[in-house]
Amino acid sequence: MAWRESVEGGRAAELEGARLARQATASLAGLLAERGMTRKDLADCMGVSPGRVSQILSGGENLTLRSLAAVAESLDARVEISFHDPSDGREPYATGSVRPETAPSTPLAPSPHY
Repeated sequence: MAWRESVEGGRAAELEGARLARQATASLAGLLAERGMTRKDLADCMGVSPGRVSQILSGGENLTLRSLAAVAESLDARVEISFHDPSDGREPYATGSVRPETAPSTPLAPSPHY
């Protein structure tokens, strides 16, 4: 697979995964700050320990879609993931793709914790 061999013999996916984890945790930290919430507040909403929230926000762990969905659900937020070709100079939603404002969505049910 060419993409695996493109950076130092297979580190491309590992490096991109680390970048995505940093992006996700920075976005989450920004949302918490915007809402005036602490890590303890998020832990209480999620029903987990503050240590677990610290693990998530450290970016050091391999975040799963399920853990991101659990965070989003507890905050009544939405996680969006998109794929695009960065070499085409377009925004993440290329011509012919579904844009967020027109995409069918299933909103998260209000969290009983928030």
